[in-house]
Parts: sequence; structure tokens; C-alpha cells
Amino acid sequence: MKGSSALLLVAFTLFCIFGLATGEDNAEFFMDFLQTLLVGTPEELYEGALGKYSVNEDAKAALTELKSCIDGLQPMHKAQLVQLLVQVLGNADSA
Repeated sequence: MKGSSALLLVAFTLFCIFGLATGEDNAEFFMDFLQTLLVGTPEELYEGALGKYSVNEDAKAALTELKSCIDGLQPMHKAQLVQLLVQVLGNADSA
């Protein structure tokens, strides 16, 4: 479980850094991607947020594993992640 938690933490950190370091269009992509990651299916990731990108099989496997880790979280923990991301992105908008 520690490995899964570490993987999740690293993924969210990278997504936050990438999302905050880019423009408004990318912030919209970032939020759509995270929302789908938290409450959607891997297929919805590929059809939605990642639909215009070529996602190789290794990346799909990694996203599926990450999604599995997220799906294993308690609902209140998922809710707290959503609140944290909204707060972080809200602070970026006001900066």
C-alpha cells in the first residue's frame, strides 16, 4: 500500500506542477483530466482529456494502475483531494 500511496502522491505532484506552470487552456485540460481520473474510467480519460493525444500502451497501463489506486481510496479521501486541488488552482488564478 505504501508504494501505491507514493505513486499517487508523485502523480498528483507532477500534475499539479505541470498544471500550474502552464496557461489557462492547459489548466482546463488539467482539471478535466483530474476530474476524470478521480470519478471517471480509464476509457473516459483516453476519449476525453487525452483524446487528442497518442497514448502508448505503457502509459495506458500506468494510468490504469493509478486509477486503480485512486478507486481504492475512501470516498472522503477522494473528496479531500478534490477540495485541495480546487483550492490550489483557485490560488493560482488569483496570483
